[in-house]
Amino acid sequence: MQNQQTEKTLNYHSRTKHSYESIRRNAHFLDWPNRPLPFKTYRDLEPIPLPPEREGTGVPGSVDLGNLRNLLYYAAGITKQRQYPGGEILFRAAACTGALYEIELYVVCADLPDLAAGVYHFHPGDMALRRLRQGDFRAVVDAATEAPSLIVSTGTYWRNAWKYQARTYRHFGWDNGTIHANLLAMADGLGLSARVMCGFVDSDVNGLLGLDVDREVALAIVATGEGCPAGSAPEMKPVQLATVPLSKHEVDYPVMREMHRSTWLETAQEVTAWREMARCFEKPEEPAAEGINLEPVPASVPIKEVIRRRGSSRRFRRDPITFQQFSTILDRSRQPILTDFPAINDIYAVVNAVDGLTPGAYFFDTRRCTLVPQKRGDFRDRATYLALGQDLAGDAAASVFFLADLEQCLASMGNRGYRAVQFEAGILGGRMYLGAYAQRLGATGLTFFDDDVTEFFSPHAANKSAVFLVAIGHPATIDSKSTPKEAS
Repeated sequence: MQNQQTEKTLNYHSRTKHSYESIRRNAHFLDWPNRPLPFKTYRDLEPIPLPPEREGTGVPGSVDLGNLRNLLYYAAGITKQRQYPGGEILFRAAACTGALYEIELYVVCADLPDLAAGVYHFHPGDMALRRLRQGDFRAVVDAATEAPSLIVSTGTYWRNAWKYQARTYRHFGWDNGTIHANLLAMADGLGLSARVMCGFVDSDVNGLLGLDVDREVALAIVATGEGCPAGSAPEMKPVQLATVPLSKHEVDYPVMREMHRSTWLETAQEVTAWREMARCFEKPEEPAAEGINLEPVPASVPIKEVIRRRGSSRRFRRDPITFQQFSTILDRSRQPILTDFPAINDIYAVVNAVDGLTPGAYFFDTRRCTLVPQKRGDFRDRATYLALGQDLAGDAAASVFFLADLEQCLASMGNRGYRAVQFEAGILGGRMYLGAYAQRLGATGLTFFDDDVTEFFSPHAANKSAVFLVAIGHPATIDSKSTPKEAS
């Protein structure tokens, strides 16, 4: 890890910051006729239809085809279809920046009931798998795994960069994180163990999936189930499988590829060393401060129903939410995530309308489960400004910001830590989505003016970087004939 130059990551992060001046200086106009397709489609591979939910075996705690189907559908499947003047929008199970859905899911599995061992791509459009390789290749991904199924997520640069340009690499973490929030919640609901891995040998996993790494790269792995040790993998020959082009032409942003390449782990020994470094990382403990104890309520809605409710709110009413509702959303986000990297992000909030809380800025002390006031006052206008002038943040009952000490993170975990910090923020934000919709509230992810966020929450947030933002509140009705700004 010593040879990784973490300044590359800090330079990328700085280069992709938003400021009041930058968004006016670097105006980007969308080429609508060249909008990327929302799915990766293999030209010559036969689909293997996944069973309808009612036909899935779905044995609790078992990785069978029924439960695998539910994991994939409730993480990345199509849950709603709506017509707008500009055409049809297919809403997915998890939120995604710009409704561009650049995250793909693959399955690497042993022999399962009704599914032979192999490497498969999941296509949400037709709810089918397509087999890329035949045989048990789990050892290529993780030689020590005893999980019968590994779900690998990848990011496709152009599908998101069409709108967000070089900042897309940050979105990989956010959008992959919201998918994993769903996936982990669904695994828990099915009685399946699930462990997230950010550390793996990049070239091995990319090669196993047959990826063109200039366009698509492996990001994370979830091991589901247990008790099925991986043996030796078959010979891994190169595969080149034709896919339908996403657009007539693509625009390349080399800075993203360079950023990702600097995070690669080259050998199993590097993976082991990185995981050990990650285990040794620990955020400084917050000094004791007078805070407000949360009052969360137990979950009462099945996770499938929550996910089917979920959408990204396009407008909020300014009505208050209850302190118990806000407490429940925060409490759900702080539950441990079984991963190979530690907790990195800190959570702050601008509270506009929460019954029992004075409006103002707060820090969420996750260890003590308390909200610590930072400054009091009506900051609706400031929240709107921080969120690139989007009214959603000011109208919301609360806007929750994730910040992290990037320099400390990178000093401990190298450039790979940048993947982890963005990914973790996405998981936390995705859990807040689920916590909100479980209580019939709404939520939406937003972007922000980076340095202004840090300044607003300082001095407590001094030296930290803004990573993600989720606004929460009562969703307002929107005219169904209008096209949402950023449907997800």
